[in-house]
Amino acid sequence: MTPQLQAERSILHVDMDAFYASVEQRDNPDLRGKPLVVGGGSNRGVVAAASYEARKFGIRSAMPMRDAMRRCPALVRVHPRMDHYASVSDDVFTIFREFSPLVEGLSLDEAFLDVTASRSLFGSAIAIARHIKTRIRDTTGLTASVGVSHNKLLAKIASDLEKPDGLVVITEQNVHEILDQLPVQVIPGIGRETLARLTKIGIRTIADLRSASDSKLKPVFGRYAGRMRQRACGIDDRPVVASRDDKSISAEETYDEDLTDVSAMNRELLRLAEKTAGRLRARSLLAGTLQVKIRESDFTTFTRQRGLHPPSSGTDQLFEVARQLLAAWLAEHGGSRIRLLGVGGTDLVPDAQQDLFASSESAGKAGLDQAVDQVRERFGRLSLGRARTLNRS
Repeated sequence: MTPQLQAERSILHVDMDAFYASVEQRDNPDLRGKPLVVGGGSNRGVVAAASYEARKFGIRSAMPMRDAMRRCPALVRVHPRMDHYASVSDDVFTIFREFSPLVEGLSLDEAFLDVTASRSLFGSAIAIARHIKTRIRDTTGLTASVGVSHNKLLAKIASDLEKPDGLVVITEQNVHEILDQLPVQVIPGIGRETLARLTKIGIRTIADLRSASDSKLKPVFGRYAGRMRQRACGIDDRPVVASRDDKSISAEETYDEDLTDVSAMNRELLRLAEKTAGRLRARSLLAGTLQVKIRESDFTTFTRQRGLHPPSSGTDQLFEVARQLLAAWLAEHGGSRIRLLGVGGTDLVPDAQQDLFASSESAGKAGLDQAVDQVRERFGRLSLGRARTLNRS
């Protein structure tokens, strides 16, 4: 679908196709053509990304790994390499900014671009979309699907209509022709529970939602009923807001067996703090706030956080605060069985220079972290580790 775009604004939504899985298949030719998922190695983990071969079995991201293996016993599982995906993502976002400074990143693999002012340099929005797809393919060996329209909502919906490697344009002239036949859940914000309530009252397509009465919509959406009808009409006036900075950097792990021993919890916290600290240093960032995520065996999830003064990317500093936060939580929730732990840094600031007044002990720890980073960069992440992270068995 490539009709000429007549609207005043030109918005693109670029979505990399099965990004993590596609990177793995690009890097390892033996994985190409096979049903593949990227995710935790345990049956209690979840799918982070599924190749298109895996999606034929109904496997999707966020699905429990156990369910994915049940659907496809021949499924190939690959452990995530988040630092590597982030590096490839940096290459992709560099391409975006060749065509517009207005890039609003949504994740490592998707972004909105406002190319309205770029048309005088690069041609129509459709031409820019084609240029971007070509640049991504030539630079990374990967494919992307692009939606083109006059607002963010329609561009995002369009990018998903002809995956993989798609290019779909929604104009003011064809908006209802394209939208009306689509299921209502393609509108962002309509989740499983809301979908069930809409289905119960006979609203299944966007056309149904657009023509529904207020008496039908208000019990479902409350004061947002009017806004949802606008969405069904393809109306969205949100601007593209450039967001180049990372909001947070984190690492988390779901465990095969619930953690019940405090020493085991602390060992896992150290592993996670080490990963998060390494990712911060790789981006030359410091965390101003440290967060710990805790999920119990019944899926109840808690977060605890504390400011870091000064901001830090040091493994020992992050771990010590994480340990204290977990200890305080355990004092309130004795006997808990922990299914997942996470450590993250927020309120990120650039690591412009080392603190000139840092103690010799702090400087020594920073030097140790840098040495570990260098060894791992050369020989791989598993080449060097802290003894405290080793399981005694």
